[in-house]
Parts: sequence; C-alpha cells; structure tokens
Amino acid sequence: MKKGGGALIGGLLAASALISPQAALAKSSARPAASVEARLDRLEGLLNSLRGDLDAAKAENEQLKQRAADAEARARTAESQAADATRRIAVVEAKPAPAPAPVADGFKSGNTQVRLGGYIKLIGSSTRFSDGEVATNSLGRDFYLPQAIPTGGAPAAHDTDFTAKQSRFWLNLDTSISDHVVKGYLEFDFQTAPGTQGSQRTTNGYNPALRRGYMQVDRWTFGQDWSTFQYTGALPESTDYVGGAEGTVFVRQPLIRYSAPVGTGTTLHLSLENPESGTANSGSPTLTENGDDRLPDVAARLAWAGKRGELSLAGLVRQVRVENAGLGAKTGGFGISAGGKLFLNDAKTGDARIMITYGHNIGRYVGLNFAPDAVFVPATNRLESVGLLAVIGALRVPLAPGVRANLMGAFQSVDYSDNLVAATISGFNKQAWSIAGNLFYSPVKNIDLGIEYRYGQRELVSGANGSTDRLDVVAKYSF
Repeated sequence: MKKGGGALIGGLLAASALISPQAALAKSSARPAASVEARLDRLEGLLNSLRGDLDAAKAENEQLKQRAADAEARARTAESQAADATRRIAVVEAKPAPAPAPVADGFKSGNTQVRLGGYIKLIGSSTRFSDGEVATNSLGRDFYLPQAIPTGGAPAAHDTDFTAKQSRFWLNLDTSISDHVVKGYLEFDFQTAPGTQGSQRTTNGYNPALRRGYMQVDRWTFGQDWSTFQYTGALPESTDYVGGAEGTVFVRQPLIRYSAPVGTGTTLHLSLENPESGTANSGSPTLTENGDDRLPDVAARLAWAGKRGELSLAGLVRQVRVENAGLGAKTGGFGISAGGKLFLNDAKTGDARIMITYGHNIGRYVGLNFAPDAVFVPATNRLESVGLLAVIGALRVPLAPGVRANLMGAFQSVDYSDNLVAATISGFNKQAWSIAGNLFYSPVKNIDLGIEYRYGQRELVSGANGSTDRLDVVAKYSF
C-alpha cells in the first residue's frame, strides 16, 4: 500500500509539474495583451483631445483675424471722416463769417425773458385854426385835440410843426416761476412829460413820460395800464395815436385788475382804478384836479374775440368829490360803453370798428376830459351833474399789398344839469365832431409812411364855435 500509494502520489506530482508551466505561460501571455489595449485607448483619447484643442485654436484664430479686419475697416472709415471734416473746415474758414442772426425773442436775464420794442416816429403837421392861435409846444399843436380849438372870432392862424415826441419804447418781461405766469411791461414816450422841456429854437429835447407800467401774476394785473373801461380796439389807424379824440374813451392810470375767462373767446375784467375828479367851478370852464377822492373807481368789461370780429361791453361806477372850506361835496357817476370790430377779410387787414359811450359825471374818461366830471357851485356847495354821449367809428380798407386807407368820424355831445344857470356855463364845451381820411403805405416791413387830412369843429354852450383843418404826414419805423 505504501509503495502503490507513493507511486500514485509521485505520478500525480509529475503530471502537475508538466501542467503548471503551461498554465503559467498562458497567464503571462494574457497580461501584455490587456496592457497594450489600455494604452491604445489612452492614446486614442489623447489624440481626440488634441484634435479638439486644435479645432478650438483654429476657431479662435479665425475670430482674431475677423476682429483685426473689422478694426482695420473702422480705422479706414475714421480716416475718411477725418479727412472729410478737414476739407469742410477748410471750406468754412475760406468763407467770410456770416452776421449773427437776430434774436427774435430778446435776451435772457436770469430766468426772465426780456424783449425791447417800440417805434421811432416823425410827424409833420400843417394846421389852420379858424378863430385864433394855439400856443406853441402845447398838446393842441402836437395832435388833434378838440378842446384846444379856439373859438370866439379871433383872427385865423396857420401853423406848421415837426415833432418826434411820439417815438415810443417798451420793455416786455416774462419770468418762469414754477407754474405761475409772471409778466411785466414798461412803456414810455416823450409826449406829455412835465418839467423842463427843450426849445424848438435849439435842441428840441423832451423828457420821457411814463405811459404804461404794470406786472401780471396769473390773472392779476398791478400797475398802470389802459383803463378797463376802455376798448382800445376801437382806436383807428391814424397819424396820431388818438384819432377822433372827442368820441373815444381814453385813459391810462394805475389800477388793480382781475381777468378771468368765462367762455370760448370771452374774458371778464374787473378792476379798482385810481380816482381823480376833474371838475370845473360854475363861471369858469378851467378844469381842476381836486385830489380829494376817497373811493376807487370801479370798472368792468366783458370782451369777446372770434374769427370774424370782436365785441366789448364795459361799465364804470365812481364817486366825484370836492373839498371846499372843510366841507365835502360829492356826487355819483356811472358810464356804459359798447364797442366792436368786424373783420372784412380773412387776413384781417380790413375792418369796420365802432364805440359808443354814455354816462354821467365821467368826463375825464371820454375825449381827454372834453367835459368836466361835474360842475361845482360854491354858493350851494353842490356838485351838479354833467352827462355826455360819445361815438367813434372807422373803416379800414386794404387797397394793395402794403397800402391801406382809413376813414373815420367822431362826435361828443355834453348835457349840463338844469340847476346850472346858463350864463355860468356859457364858456363850457357843448359838443365837438371831426372827420378824417388817410392813406398809409408800407414799402418794406416795419416801415409806415402816411398822409392824413382832418376837419374838426368845437362848439360852446353859448353857441360860439371854431374849426380846424389839419394835414399830417408821418414816417414811422417799428421794431
């Protein structure tokens, strides 16, 4: 057993020795194959990564080339524009510099817009007075003033005058203050200033005179302006700025006014205005500014403006007062005035205009105080009433481009209280009327040349009368 078993064991060992080398050899040959395959995989991955990096580098290089091309193109465009600008500058520098354009809206001072305007005007007049002489350098020589017409049968007089007193300047101010409308206006001429005046023999120097000066804050006006009782649209185009003086409301004075729209194209104006009683004493027609007034004059006007024309309706209520030896005499006054304008064409170069005024004790408001506000009777310490009726009308007709004609007429009639003795008011004005016609030509913009003839007549309570014939020529430059 031992021998047989040992031989068996020995054979098995020999067989295993033969088998083990082959298995080991097979095992060792399998390991290199797996290693090579793994390396090949890694190499392939590396190649793929290198190809991706190469593609990315190529794309980035193309982008850089495109950017370089774009930059070069922009540089060429900039060079071309610079060259063009250089050529333009050379052309501009070769030409003379143009004159600065005029500033249509004036100039700025802080937050205020300032505009200057007005006109320079020369009037030459030749006037014949039928019944006497009018003093030189007086208003009756400068323009038509019916109360200045002499009466009473004195020898006729014929006078010629040249004047530039009516030349006018104004400042218009407009200030921006939040949501408020703030404006100012200042206007003056050389026509009515008191004080030392020049001589016609030498310098013809005349002092400036305030015409209008006011400020506006929204709907309120404070300062000196045309009276609210006056409709300025009725004033005709004339060689002087009044026209038919006897028939028109004509007052500039300090006031406080409130204006409010009340409908389409319609505005209501209400005002408190400076009171001043211009009275005369029985027996003498000389007017006196008393300065004794205590209550402001109250005026109202309803104004409408449309495409075809304008309408105005005004009212006035006031007190007339005189102090005499410590005793005050007073009376009331009232007036109503209606006016309007009708445009004759779409361009509004032709029109018909009219104003009719009626009242008691409102003399200073109409016809430049042709009639007294009231007549004071010292014996009774009473103010007696004076009534009046005034009318002015005008027709403006365009004849050709820059040429127009104006026809106008005016009238005022005065009625004195029956309590006045006729003999004590015989020298007072009873009525006046005038007619006039003119021709204006504007050869260029802002230049007006005109000629006008006027006939006027004045009559006193006594029946005495006088007349005037007046021929005016005018040249005016507006700016």
